[in-house]
Amino acid sequence: MKLNELKPAAGSKQPRHRVGRGMGSGWGKTAGLGHKGQRARAGGYHKVGFEGGQMPLHRRLPKRGFKSLTRRTVAEVRLSDLQAMKASEIDFAALQAERVVAKDALSAKVILSGKLERKITLKEIPVSKGARAMIEGAGGSIQLTEKPVAEPKKKEKKEKKVKADGDSAA
Repeated sequence: MKLNELKPAAGSKQPRHRVGRGMGSGWGKTAGLGHKGQRARAGGYHKVGFEGGQMPLHRRLPKRGFKSLTRRTVAEVRLSDLQAMKASEIDFAALQAERVVAKDALSAKVILSGKLERKITLKEIPVSKGARAMIEGAGGSIQLTEKPVAEPKKKEKKEKKVKADGDSAA
């Protein structure tokens, strides 16, 4: 094979349509735009999904579902996953080390799914109510540091200055 003999595969390249170049080309007269109407005019077109003023399909159909903004960053951990882990003290780094949680996850939450029959200690991992009951029922514990809740600052009311007028116009 020589560099000067390289060619694209047969049928992969087609000559472009030169529209509006006479009836012999097959793309003459209306140049593929049809007769009259907004679509045939220069600069005249409409947005995607426009149905001539009729309520478009994407607005006629009901809204469905919800996509959480944190679905990729917060991983769900099942109790059955914790049961299969070797460590008894589990933190986020241990979950990532045993590939229970994806590497790109930023945090995790334990949910009630499966059974836990051994004693474990969770450190800094949020837990659902049902999962908390099962972990504590198996003799385990959950260690979370409480974040201090900042109280909203109250705006102090400024006292109005009252002019002491001894003189009164009578």
